[in-house]
Amino acid sequence: MRILLFVLAISLFAPAAGAAPCATESPESALTGKDECLVLRSYKGAQSGAAPQALVVILHGDVSGGGPANYHFATAEQLVATPELASSVAVALVRPGYEDGSGGRSGGSHNNRSDHYTARNIDEVAGVVARLKQLHRPQRVVVLGHSGGAATAAVLAGRHPGLADGVVLVACPCHLTDWRLGRNRSLWTASESPHSWIDRIAPSTRIIALTGTGDDNTGPRLAQDYVKRATDRGLSARFEAIEGASHNAAFRSPQVTAAVVELATR
Repeated sequence: MRILLFVLAISLFAPAAGAAPCATESPESALTGKDECLVLRSYKGAQSGAAPQALVVILHGDVSGGGPANYHFATAEQLVATPELASSVAVALVRPGYEDGSGGRSGGSHNNRSDHYTARNIDEVAGVVARLKQLHRPQRVVVLGHSGGAATAAVLAGRHPGLADGVVLVACPCHLTDWRLGRNRSLWTASESPHSWIDRIAPSTRIIALTGTGDDNTGPRLAQDYVKRATDRGLSARFEAIEGASHNAAFRSPQVTAAVVELATR
């Protein structure tokens, strides 16, 4: 009986098979989430101090065409160069399984960049956000996600209520079944869908969703329907169309910066 209890305890508290926590941790380069080591880039505004005004965590998309996931590094750097965010910290996080283009790779799997918005991957991201929040002690936490990163941010808001004070969802595939069927693609069965987690989002969390009118991947209706479900539940949520922007161009829109500033400062 004692042996059985010992084995059960190990199974409950040991890291998942194949997990690899960071050998060396740093809020500037890599932190362990739940079981995996996720690489990151951290950028501080010129006036950021011991307790920054806001912590902004940026999550990249699926980068389905291949290559490293690092296009959001420039976004993080640009955000803290914005005068309103000069006392904030922006962290570009590399999602599980992705490489950063400089020899670093986040632990976990992106399943060949398909059907990987899993509970395990989202919990790894949430774990790093929680660590960053503990380390920086900001007044507010905002998670900005693009495409698959937006799906991750939206699920995180419901799966870990209260962790983020605000989420900015750019080009969000906010209802995975509708998204996949709308593109005549096979359904994803392992992933968590944002629309399923709306009822768990903390009432204090604010949501701004933005999609380009020229987006032929995650069309505006997906985010619009998500926002309607959220507002019907009484959440502070709104949708903004980015006129003429494609799926990727939307992420570079000044409207995205304005949304982050709004949630980070007011």
